[in-house]
This record gives sequence, structure tokens and C-alpha cells, in this order.
Amino acid sequence: MTTQKAVILAAGIGSRMRSGQQSETDLSAEAARVAELGLKGLIPIRGRPFLDYVIGALLRAGLKRICLVVPPDCDAVLGYAERTSRLAGAEIACAVQMRPRGTADAVASARDFAAADPFVVVNCDTLYPVEALARLSRISDQCPYVVAFDRDALLRGSNFGQERIRRFAALVVDEGGVLQQIVEKPAQPERYRQHGKLWVSLNLFRFTPEIFDACRQIQPHPVRGELELTDAVALMAARRAAGRPPFRVIFSSEGVVDLTTRTDVVTAERLLENRSPGF
Repeated sequence: MTTQKAVILAAGIGSRMRSGQQSETDLSAEAARVAELGLKGLIPIRGRPFLDYVIGALLRAGLKRICLVVPPDCDAVLGYAERTSRLAGAEIACAVQMRPRGTADAVASARDFAAADPFVVVNCDTLYPVEALARLSRISDQCPYVVAFDRDALLRGSNFGQERIRRFAALVVDEGGVLQQIVEKPAQPERYRQHGKLWVSLNLFRFTPEIFDACRQIQPHPVRGELELTDAVALMAARRAAGRPPFRVIFSSEGVVDLTTRTDVVTAERLLENRSPGF
């Protein structure tokens, strides 16, 4: 059975987006208003909410059943999901993350939606390559997967710079394409180059329901106090020795469109100039 479900993490408050100054960019009044609310996925890009592009890419990849993880009482996103279900002809549900307890807790909030099925996880503020999403959708085995992005290719084809990309989690992969280690915010990223490539994670995963057990078993980050998805991934990768399915890796040399800060809104407008959400 191929993968048909996708979970979009949309419960974050967008602290870096909210903290920016309108004078830093040429944002429209509407984009500035939504940015101030921290609703990154609803920021208009070329007249369409950024989430339209994210959902359009999922649909083109074959991921037809979608769940938005949202904060409590977020009527704007709930209304968006209802309208977009009709407009796109897709099944778009919502799951509520009751408290902002981190990305692992956000994924765990979608447990009822996932049920016993595998599912893809994406961020609401990142537009991933359709080809990478389609490869995840076509998988039918019982292994979890992460997409590893070539850091140098990301710098060439995305809208973020060297300083931000240095903070991305580095992936250590064995010769068989199995994840050995995920290193969050590495102090010396270059030490993790393998055969000339530095592979990084942008939180694009294909999980089996085993992820929910891993999310329950991890401890909060000692500084941030949040339950980090990377810790749950590391736990699952370590279970290979216990006879569990290996955590496999798919490699991508494509770029993405990111919407972390207000400056990104302007660069996203340029990158998506000739692109439509498809619905």
C-alpha cells in the first residue's frame, strides 16, 4: 500500500516572523497583518496563501488525505481548511495541538488522523520539491524515511543563506542508505560531509505509526523544554539493532522555498513568480 496521508505542522506561533519589522521588507498591508499574527502558512504569496502552494505540491505528489496540526481556537486556519477542502477537492482535516510543547508533540497530535497508516510530515512554512514528496508517496514498505537535502544544492536553489543553513540538522548515512545519526544544530557542520556531500534535514519525513511511541518516550529538551521531533527520529534510528525496520534515507539535490522571516516573503514572491498551486 502506498502512502496517501500527509500531516502539515501548522501550530507554531511564528516567533521570528512576528518579531520582524515591516520596514525591513516591502510587505503588503495584508501580508504584514498575517505575519504579525504568526500565521506563516496564511501569508499571501502572489495572491494565494502560502499553504495553497504546500497543499498543491502534496496533491500533485499523490498525497490526497491531509491533516493540518493547528493551535487551539485558531479559527483562521480551521476556516482555511474547510474552504480549501472544497476548492482543491481534497480531504483536509485538522488536529489540535493543545499546548506548544514542540514538534514531536505536534506530530503526536495527529495520531487519530494517521490511525494505522504511514504518513508524510511537512512544515507549513516550507515548500518542498514535488519529486521528493512523490517518492515518499510511492513507498509501500514498513520503514520510516527522511529526505536528506544536499546542503550546497539548497544554497543554490532556495531562498535562505549560509548562516541559517548552518543550523540545519546534519544527517549521517551509511553506505546502504540507512540513517545512522541526526545531529541537531551542529557546531561544526563540515565534519559531517560524506563523499563530498553534506546532507541535512528540513523535517521532511515519512513515518509509520511507530513514531507515536517514540514521541511518548523522549524527554523535553534541557534548554527549550520542548519535545523535539529530531529526538524521536534519533530514537527510532537507534532501534535498528533491536530488529526494528531501519530508518531509510531518500536523497534530494533540489531547492525549497522557505517562509521563516519577513524577508523570506519577498524572496518567495520571486521564486514562485511562474508557479501556481494547481487548484
